[in-house]
Amino acid sequence: MAALSAGRAGLLRAQSLGAWRALGTSATLLQQAQAKSHRAEGTFQVTMLPGDGVGPELMHAVKEVFKAGNVPVIFDEHHLSEVQNTASEEKLDRVVDSMKESKVALIGKIHTPMEYKGDLASYDMRLRRKLDLFANVVHVKSLSGYQTRHNNLDLVIIREQTEGEYSSLEHESAKGVIECLKIITRAKSQRIAKFAFDYATKKGRAKVTAVHKANIMKLGDGLFLQCCKEVAELYPKIKFDTMIIDNCCMQLVQNPYQFDVLVMPNLYGNIVDNLAAGLVGGAGVVPGESYSAEYAVFEMGARHPFAQAVGRNIANPTAMLLSASNMLRHLNLEYHSNMISDAVKKVIKGGKVRTRDLGGYSTTSDFVKSVIDNLHPNYGA
Repeated sequence: MAALSAGRAGLLRAQSLGAWRALGTSATLLQQAQAKSHRAEGTFQVTMLPGDGVGPELMHAVKEVFKAGNVPVIFDEHHLSEVQNTASEEKLDRVVDSMKESKVALIGKIHTPMEYKGDLASYDMRLRRKLDLFANVVHVKSLSGYQTRHNNLDLVIIREQTEGEYSSLEHESAKGVIECLKIITRAKSQRIAKFAFDYATKKGRAKVTAVHKANIMKLGDGLFLQCCKEVAELYPKIKFDTMIIDNCCMQLVQNPYQFDVLVMPNLYGNIVDNLAAGLVGGAGVVPGESYSAEYAVFEMGARHPFAQAVGRNIANPTAMLLSASNMLRHLNLEYHSNMISDAVKKVIKGGKVRTRDLGGYSTTSDFVKSVIDNLHPNYGA
């Protein structure tokens, strides 16, 4: 869909709702209070990228629930896919232009093929860099009514996602020898550390754990760890500790209750996000979000295209619906946010409608219908 006209009646842009809006500085809160009454009269534009795999099906689920809940959001939808050969610099620029207007996006997984086609940076990574989405936040929380080995989990993984091992700097220095560069900078390490401690302060969290491998990568991870320690000194009310990444993975499996907020470089965060999601039900139930100083992107916490489920109506829409709910909260649409998240959680707690990944036999459509029924009991009757 082409970018929506800026002059569309009643359409309001979500101005300056970036990472620091989520952490609630007093200046931003004041701006929100002044704008809130005006926003209640209009509609928010949100950029949508369905992505690959089951992404389009999950976005359809979001649209159905939003329609049933009369959510005041208009999606500016764009399609960017390396798998389907619909990705180009022109289309990427259109997405960025849309984001400059909306400031907020809901996206599916933009799958990255493993084949090297002349460019090391995927379109997913390029988009995150263009928007400077440096902080990825995944809130891993047990869902009431769904039993796992560890219940009542509540931890947050914060990942720096603009450098590290995903810097796309690889070359063949000699025949049969590939060098893949991991970039760690003081500026970005301090920035993500501060984000983690600000998040902990804002959300009433008690502890931040810096995850690293500084015993082996003494300079790179050593710098990241040093930056975390320096920032920690500015937050005396927040407990701070450190843990080596391999031990962290084992501890998450054995005793995840010891963790509160974890902050780490790029690759470790990618791995730990997926590990932790598995503790509470898998990729289908954990929402995620990414922030820059200006933009906010809402997505699944564990990014998987689930390509084998395409067209089979079996994908679990829980994570995407909860991400959409978090997006609405970010837009100060608290009523609609709570309405959707409460309905999703009620369906899961009831236990009668469960998709295959949670041990049930319900379809995606069954789940969406049940969520809608819990929004408005007589909807569609």
